[in-house]
Amino acid sequence: MTLIRRSLFMLLLICLGCVAQSAPPDLARKIEHQMRATYTIPAEVKVVVGAISPSTEMPGYDAVSVSIDGGDGKPKDYKFLLSKDRATLLRLTKFDLTKDPFAELMSKIDVSGRPTRGPKSAKVVAVNFDDFECPFCSRMHQTLFPEIFKEYGDRVTFIYKDDPLTEIHPWALHAAVDANCLAAQNGDAYWDFADYIHANKREVDGEKTAAARFEAIDKMTILQGQKHNLDAATLQSCVKAQNETAVRASMKEAEGLGVNGTPALFINGQKLDGAVPINEVRAALDTALRDAGQPVPQHLPSGPAPASK
Repeated sequence: MTLIRRSLFMLLLICLGCVAQSAPPDLARKIEHQMRATYTIPAEVKVVVGAISPSTEMPGYDAVSVSIDGGDGKPKDYKFLLSKDRATLLRLTKFDLTKDPFAELMSKIDVSGRPTRGPKSAKVVAVNFDDFECPFCSRMHQTLFPEIFKEYGDRVTFIYKDDPLTEIHPWALHAAVDANCLAAQNGDAYWDFADYIHANKREVDGEKTAAARFEAIDKMTILQGQKHNLDAATLQSCVKAQNETAVRASMKEAEGLGVNGTPALFINGQKLDGAVPINEVRAALDTALRDAGQPVPQHLPSGPAPASK
């Protein structure tokens, strides 16, 4: 019985060896050198070549994984194809044509309860991750509103999400919370606040202390509440509470989408990074409209972008 067990154990080891085997040290070193040279990987980043196994993607090749660990606790694994003679390494990119990557990306963005501009039933949705203190966001905002909105406002839904860059913009989070206090009662009040603060952020920047800047933002918020006849007690209570939960959830969502700066505009899933020229925004909107079977508007001549006050 013992002999049978030993035989079965040896057979299992042999089978496992046929499926996956460690890369020889000299081969692992060659692969590592290629990785560092091709992708400019610094010396302090750890590169680990994994086991070699038969490829299920391409006959005549084996599969090998390479792990890149920058020390942040989140190593990334990459799959490569390795020729049988160990002379060639390939990176195979496989596309699933049964899925729409743009639609999948948009499905990850939660826009429930967010204020909108444009028809809510539009087949094209533009979601902008915004930071009220960011000068580039102000530039993008002034591109979108009013110029782009004049051209596309009857066929595109515009939505803002929060992504204040708290490391470099100390009052952006406070402004986002205040804006959401307005949005909880009235979407137009939210948009009027966004329009005003993006055009007049220097009013906040000009205050000498953090407390004074927060107070200036709160005053802007209360004034918008009065303008739109909001419930004053509810608004003041919300502003005072400074509940950051919803804003931080939006920030986490942005991180999961690969947003690493603002503004970041998603038009039916196509991402535009930064304050891109108006023609790039138009091109993305036109493409999304055509893909959705919608007519493209006639374009107005572009005027000079307004300066922030």
